[in-house]
Amino acid sequence: MTAARPRRAAAPGRSRPKPKRGASRAAGRSPLDRLRAICLALPEATEKVAWGESTWRVKDRLFAQLDDHHHGAEHLAVWLPAPLGEQEAMVLTDPAHFFRPPYVGPRGWVGVRIDRELDWAVVANLVARAYRLVAPPRLRDAIDAGATASPSARRSNTRRS
Repeated sequence: MTAARPRRAAAPGRSRPKPKRGASRAAGRSPLDRLRAICLALPEATEKVAWGESTWRVKDRLFAQLDDHHHGAEHLAVWLPAPLGEQEAMVLTDPAHFFRPPYVGPRGWVGVRIDRELDWAVVANLVARAYRLVAPPRLRDAIDAGATASPSARRSNTRRS
C-alpha cells in the first residue's frame, strides 16, 4: 500500500478550481462510449452494427453512423444528417473537426471528428439535431419536451445490413 501524497495548500487568496460536474466520469470514457451514451439517451434510439460499424437508429431510420478509420481514414468520427446548407458551412468554418463523408456527403451528411478536442456538448447538440431530422413527429416532440430515453433503450442485436 502506498502512502497518500500530501496536498499542497493553495496560494493565499486562490482556491482550487472545482472539476465540472460529471467531468471525472466522462474523462475516463472512450469517444465511442461517450457517443453511444449520447445516441442511446434519445427516445427509442437503438444501436445496430451495419457495414462493419455501429449505427444508431430511431424507428429503423439512421441518424448516426460511426466512422472508425473507414477505408484507412486517419480519424474516428460520426456521420450525421444535417439540415440543408449546414454541411458546407461547418466544413468551411472548421475543417479540423468537420468533413464531407463519403457515400452520404452528397446528401448533406456531415462527418464530425470525435478523436480531437471537440466540446462534447456540441457533439450532443449535433446528434440531437440529426435525430430530429429523421424521427417521427411524436418522438421529435418528446425531445423538445425534454424527455429522455426509457430504461429500455438498448443496443439491438448486431445483425449486419
